Amino acid sequence: MADENALGPRAPGLPISQSLYDQALSALNDDPTSHYPSPSYDEAQNAFNRANSSDGHNEYEPQYQYSCDQYGNQYACDQYGNQYAYDEYGQPYLLEQSLQSNEAYTSQYSTAHTDSQNTQYYAPEARYPVQRDDEVYTIDGQSTECVHDPYHLNSSQTELLPQAGASQETLLNSEKDDRPDSWRSHDTIAVNDKDYYGEPIRDSMWPEQSEQLDHDDDKKQVIKPTMHFGPAPVRGRQQRRHNTKRNIPLTYGNLVLNCPIPTKLASFLNRRDDEEFTHMRYSAVTCDPNDFVDNNFTLRQQIYNRHTEIFICITMYNEDEKLFCRSMHGVMKNIAHLCTRNKSRMWGKDGWKKVVVGIISDGRKNIHPRVLDCLSAIGVYQEGVAKNMVDDKVVTAHVYEYTTQLSLDSKMQFKGAEKGLVPVQVLFCLKEKNAKKINSHRWFFNAFSKVLQPNVCILLDAGTRPENKSIYYLWKSFDTNSNVAGACGEICVDTGGKAGLGLGLLNPLVAAQNFEYKISNILDKTLESVFGYISVLPGAFSAYRYIALQDDPETGRGPLASYFKGESLHGGDVDVFTANMYLAEDRILCFELAGKAKSDWVMRYVRNARGVTDVPDRLPEFISQRRRWLNGAFFSAVYALLHSFQYSKTSHSFMRKLVLAVATFYTFINMLFSWFGLANFYIFFRVLSRGLEDPSFGVPKIGILNEILHFIYIGTLLATFILALGNRPQGSPWKYMTVVFLFASLTMYMLVAGVLCILKMFQGDKGNSMFAQMVVSLVATYGVYIVASILALDPLHVVTSTLQYLLFQPTYINVLNIYAFCNLHDFSWGTKGDTAVSQDLGNVKSTGQGMAEVSLPSAQADIDTAYEESLANIREKPVLIQGAPSPDKQAEKKMDYYKNIRTNVLMVWSLSNALLAGIILNTSTATSFGMEEVEMRTRTYVLIVLIFVAATSGIRFIGSTVYLILQFAHG
Repeated sequence: MADENALGPRAPGLPISQSLYDQALSALNDDPTSHYPSPSYDEAQNAFNRANSSDGHNEYEPQYQYSCDQYGNQYACDQYGNQYAYDEYGQPYLLEQSLQSNEAYTSQYSTAHTDSQNTQYYAPEARYPVQRDDEVYTIDGQSTECVHDPYHLNSSQTELLPQAGASQETLLNSEKDDRPDSWRSHDTIAVNDKDYYGEPIRDSMWPEQSEQLDHDDDKKQVIKPTMHFGPAPVRGRQQRRHNTKRNIPLTYGNLVLNCPIPTKLASFLNRRDDEEFTHMRYSAVTCDPNDFVDNNFTLRQQIYNRHTEIFICITMYNEDEKLFCRSMHGVMKNIAHLCTRNKSRMWGKDGWKKVVVGIISDGRKNIHPRVLDCLSAIGVYQEGVAKNMVDDKVVTAHVYEYTTQLSLDSKMQFKGAEKGLVPVQVLFCLKEKNAKKINSHRWFFNAFSKVLQPNVCILLDAGTRPENKSIYYLWKSFDTNSNVAGACGEICVDTGGKAGLGLGLLNPLVAAQNFEYKISNILDKTLESVFGYISVLPGAFSAYRYIALQDDPETGRGPLASYFKGESLHGGDVDVFTANMYLAEDRILCFELAGKAKSDWVMRYVRNARGVTDVPDRLPEFISQRRRWLNGAFFSAVYALLHSFQYSKTSHSFMRKLVLAVATFYTFINMLFSWFGLANFYIFFRVLSRGLEDPSFGVPKIGILNEILHFIYIGTLLATFILALGNRPQGSPWKYMTVVFLFASLTMYMLVAGVLCILKMFQGDKGNSMFAQMVVSLVATYGVYIVASILALDPLHVVTSTLQYLLFQPTYINVLNIYAFCNLHDFSWGTKGDTAVSQDLGNVKSTGQGMAEVSLPSAQADIDTAYEESLANIREKPVLIQGAPSPDKQAEKKMDYYKNIRTNVLMVWSLSNALLAGIILNTSTATSFGMEEVEMRTRTYVLIVLIFVAATSGIRFIGSTVYLILQFAHG
């Protein structure tokens, strides 16, 4: 919540309405778009008329009419329409100057700029009193007091007091820029006088070639100051009222604009001592990301000569404002933490200057409009400055740069310095076309990172919230070990509460995923970290050392080349294996890092770095997500196995190569048992259910129930195949839910049968070694889960989510795998064929001599209006926007080819599982509880499976324990 300081100190001697001040204070959090009583135009006009009446006053002597602005601050209007506020000594100073009062500009201005919106703003509205500066300046031999802009909207300018003795014309003319033509480059930082878009002002307010658009009243001679403070329209966005064509200098042939931030936003800021706080920088990029540097595009960090230690990439597509703000606010809190580490050699008070946050959105027409409103609210985005083409070159990306001091949390509340936040350098890249996430990463790595040359690159998905110190922990893993090429943190499921306890766990699907994520982090990621090779660094929250990603300059081969190969593959040029492999391109990147020639890079898991993310809470989204994960993981694992010889070309030690060989064999064994998972689950269902048919249980008719359940199992399995081949989960959600429910019910029956058989064995009635082995296997598996979770000091998921995970086991094994293999042909290739150029933003044409004619908002008032609309949109209730389905671009012939390959793989997989189940279960015995009645092959196979489960659980536990020991040893 805002405090009194949010409205600034009230200087002594400046009267203010306490009630209006209190209302404005509460409005910061209640409704930032609300307005308060303000002087009308009639008041200002009456003051003007009184000043020009024959009452004995000199017409050139300032006559003031006192009033209050919308925030309760007192100000005055003179006879020229100029607005003055009072300083702490009770003296008026120029707040806003009417251009008509300046005779030096009147003749040039009135012919082409007569609309009331064209008002030169020297400072924002007096939301805060301006403090007097004790310095004295001399102009034309006269000592003249001046007051600096307190928030440094134009830090090099001074605002001169009209009563200081110098004429108004003398003071205004003293501010002209007499330097040579170096002003043409917008990147010249030390520019004194700038227009709305950061370009220096020379002899006239605008270039002589400027002309007014969108209105026909060019010959008006009277300009009335605009004093309207009404709210933005409720319905939709209002069109910009005025656009002006201006001649803007190009920067190395590129369109780059420095746009002033909205007045209201400027009033919120604590710091306004540099252009990065007062102006948003826009670049219309007209090239491929690989050519960004070669086409002379620059970023502000390069201009300021700043070192970038961490470059954070947030990728998004059509996520809503809550998901985006959750990620962005979490990142800003992490950067604030870096600035609190005053004893660090790297961080400290100005640590924010070493961090850049890149937001890359996939498609201008796909981004959620409320996300644009949020970006506008913090100053990063402005409507009306982007263009479609520059000199007949199509704009491929719109890049906005701004150092923001405000943040919006997931509840749409503004946070700033009062909450400990620091300035954050933001780079927002809005891609013109939808080209998929891998293309967004190419902009990040091959365009922006090539300019910034960061040490560590961190990847985040919109919706993932890094906990407060997570980014520091990730960075520290690189800082303490120069051989670390990649690292990842723990991905936690957002359960809607603290410490993993929340209402989200009431959804069994969310609870099952919570258990899966926890066990994967505690056992799998720790084991792989000990190996030095993590099979996948999740794109939702991971980090890479930028230098480790670089390709070989001679051969052009390397991690990034392999990673981005998937983007250039199209349906007619690639086989199904490669296409599915690049569904998990992050796995390919990890393998290429570990196997990079002449290098000894390793990867680490950092359990203290936690990122909280949403998981699918509905079955259709869950199945679709896992299809991509399973197909990508399977084929990328095959790729890694087939190319494991690359380890021999690395600079790893012999021991490390041996460990990597063991990891490769471990991966192969896991793949083999995963392949036969369908048959294994069915075999254990039959073994456990038949165990209840033993006469010692005293249930003679249980065999009939078992046969019924057996037919239900087979029927449900066949239904899953039929659904996967013909129905999308989104189109048949209830059918898939029925399948999942039936499998969960059968699993519950299996669990009951297993518990009864184990209890019977412990009673000593039957000495059955098979069920003794089952006990060992269960203890080895779930005992490891419990002990490892306790050692990791994170055992809550065992209590809250174990049962849900067990009931969803047949869904993981049967439904997900069947759907994945039945849809091997289903993969997306971006927007191939979408070559149409939009014309909704306008085009830019060069006029020669490095200048271009650009249509831009005509005045600061238009920028402020757009900002008010964005704030109003944020406060409105969001409207659900349904995305339009993308058309199928694949040729019929190629689709037939893909489906044929799909059918072949599906037949091999399903028939091999059926054959295995038939061989193992083809017995004439009625029961499986009695040892003498069970065929040797069944006992042998079950024993092999149980030994494998126990062995893998033991290996994972050993790896997890070693990881904890190493972490404790290294502090």
